[in-house]
Amino acid sequence: MRFSSPTSSDGVTEQPFTLDEVPGVLWTPEDARGTRPLILLGHGGGQHKTAPGTASRARRYAAEGFAVVAIDAPHHGDRPQDEKFGRITAEMRAGMAAGYVRAEGARQLRGWASRVIAVMVLDMTNPFFTALASGVKQAAREADLGVMVCTGAHDPTEAARHLSLITSHQVRGAVLASGEGVGHTVAAFRRNAVPFVLADQYAPQPAACSVGIDDVAGGQAAVRHLLERGHRSLAYVSGPDRLQQVRDRRRGALTAISESGLPPTALRELSCDALTVTAGKDAGHRILGLPERPTAVFCANDLLALGVLHALYEAGLRVPDDIAVVGYDDIEFAASAVVPLTSVRRPASAVGRQAGRLLIEDTAHGIRHTHRHVVLQPELVVRRSTLAAPAR
Repeated sequence: MRFSSPTSSDGVTEQPFTLDEVPGVLWTPEDARGTRPLILLGHGGGQHKTAPGTASRARRYAAEGFAVVAIDAPHHGDRPQDEKFGRITAEMRAGMAAGYVRAEGARQLRGWASRVIAVMVLDMTNPFFTALASGVKQAAREADLGVMVCTGAHDPTEAARHLSLITSHQVRGAVLASGEGVGHTVAAFRRNAVPFVLADQYAPQPAACSVGIDDVAGGQAAVRHLLERGHRSLAYVSGPDRLQQVRDRRRGALTAISESGLPPTALRELSCDALTVTAGKDAGHRILGLPERPTAVFCANDLLALGVLHALYEAGLRVPDDIAVVGYDDIEFAASAVVPLTSVRRPASAVGRQAGRLLIEDTAHGIRHTHRHVVLQPELVVRRSTLAAPAR
């Protein structure tokens, strides 16, 4: 969409322009159809007098949610050409019907920087994402910024709603840690020119920074530990295969199996639809029903592992004497379980903190930023759930 601007100080002439050509305006598109609504008010630059009523009109439009930008306006004597600006604002109002989003206040002038960043996570009931968001908040505090936390990003409808809130409230940028469906989220953020950093995933591309964890190495360490304890029949309780993290942990586990000289069938996979305690308990019941029960279980996260422990405990099995269990993430509950859980520690808070700092650096005015891709290493934490020889 193009608009007309009065540009001549002698009489009134009109010259077409687009929003990205307006001096002193910082704008972001809501979607492919348009940009935020702006109200252009003349203030009579140069030798001209200030246009009467400009301040009151600016307040009125700002109260309605428009961004207000003052530009030089032509005068004829002491009479501003308000009728031309009336036509501009009418066109701007019409633009809203064509996909322009209402801005929250007049904060579009170049040089203005939001004091809020966002973090989008898969599920705040998962302690890993809670710790990640806490890391983002720590980075924000260091820069005297606030944080908007958005959850349920796996749902496309929720993700779209979050993006609308982020754009309409002029959030500085977002840390995206949604996991599944992140490709669609990234595309929407790019389309809307909202800066972002990917967290808990790797983005080998020049368009954004990312902070990930080497989950292949983590899965390899978990299964290697079980093999070193003498286990030769293992199970992998996995989560939704659409999650890259779940696939990477499986790949690491199979690498350890291969290195030991065992066939891939030595690792039996039991898939789950969710990474929850309930799903883990169901997987535990399935393990109990196997004709040949494994001597060790590696779970894709700690919540699954806690569910497996619950099912084994109800069935009267001893952990680790009858069956060993390894989790992943090393959430707070892992160490305080009835049988303290061996787990692969993922530095969730460090991921969030690093991602937040990269986002703040990327969106800071006057700082040249080069996108970086950071990979952090997980750490195996051995506890009582694996400290016994396998049953013979």
